[in-house]
Amino acid sequence: MNLTSLDNLPRLLLEAKLRPVAGQRFQPTGFADLGAADYQLPDGTNMLLVESAQSVANRLEKTCLDGDGPGLDRSIEGLSYVVAELEGAGFEKSTSSLVEAHRIASPYVLLNKEFQAKLVKEMEYNPKLPLEWKKIYATLFKYDVNSLVHGVFLSLLEGGRVRAPRAITGFIEASNVKRVVSGGVKNSPVDPTGKTQVADAPAGESGVYSNVPYSRVEYVAEQITAYFNLDLSLIRGYGLGADATRLLIALSLLKVRRFLDSSLRLRTACDFELSGEVCAKAPASFILPSEPELLSEVQAAIRNCSALFAAPPVTVLKTKVKVVEKKDKEKAAGAGPQ
Repeated sequence: MNLTSLDNLPRLLLEAKLRPVAGQRFQPTGFADLGAADYQLPDGTNMLLVESAQSVANRLEKTCLDGDGPGLDRSIEGLSYVVAELEGAGFEKSTSSLVEAHRIASPYVLLNKEFQAKLVKEMEYNPKLPLEWKKIYATLFKYDVNSLVHGVFLSLLEGGRVRAPRAITGFIEASNVKRVVSGGVKNSPVDPTGKTQVADAPAGESGVYSNVPYSRVEYVAEQITAYFNLDLSLIRGYGLGADATRLLIALSLLKVRRFLDSSLRLRTACDFELSGEVCAKAPASFILPSEPELLSEVQAAIRNCSALFAAPPVTVLKTKVKVVEKKDKEKAAGAGPQ
């Protein structure tokens, strides 16, 4: 696989046209207190954010998991990441930097005192001195490659100064959209009025027994497009060398290819498929390789980078946890000033 066409370019821009697998309607992402993110371009075109950058990042990360995680897909074993085995208060569970929202910055990872001390030492981190960025990037690469692909913010490290933005960003937009308003009723075959309830049911659940009418808003669109921006300048700026740079680029592209080739059922009523081939906008000559080609490239790059990873590449931590009971906020508020 030849990636030399990407040398010296600031970024790689990819686009993929999508279409619903059945019918024309689809359900976009929604936001609390906002609903769907619809808006207008200056020329009046009605637009819709179908999938946010945050959501696409989560989906790209999942393409390299073993099932739902917390482990890595066996085909790319050898990549660095951190496993936290949680212990205490009868709580036994494992999580990892592959599935945690903040990756290596997860409190289950970063608040492990022994591991945090190791990071601080290897990064040569001092909150009162200029940062040694090359050592910081090398340390992140050593312990958690994906933190340099999807970004990380070590907010729990004293001073909160260490962060890296996403190298690969994706989102899905629809253009020339129209709302489709429909609805229905959840029927109760026992008692439509909802008066007949389970005797031991908690208070406040009467609404689940009766007939419940609801409204539904979906959309149709002239065009649905998935966009991806791979920041090549950022990756080269890590200063990790040719092999590590090639791994980060190939791994990012593998995630994009796996995402687009997978079942694109993003929600109950949002099921897409590719409409044509993935298109490169910059450089226009670039062709996104197939999944087998990219996987082979990633596997070779992992072997070439083995000396840059922790030994073994999967760092296993024992993190003590405790169960913290939440305070009764209503009771505290009702007490008032004393």
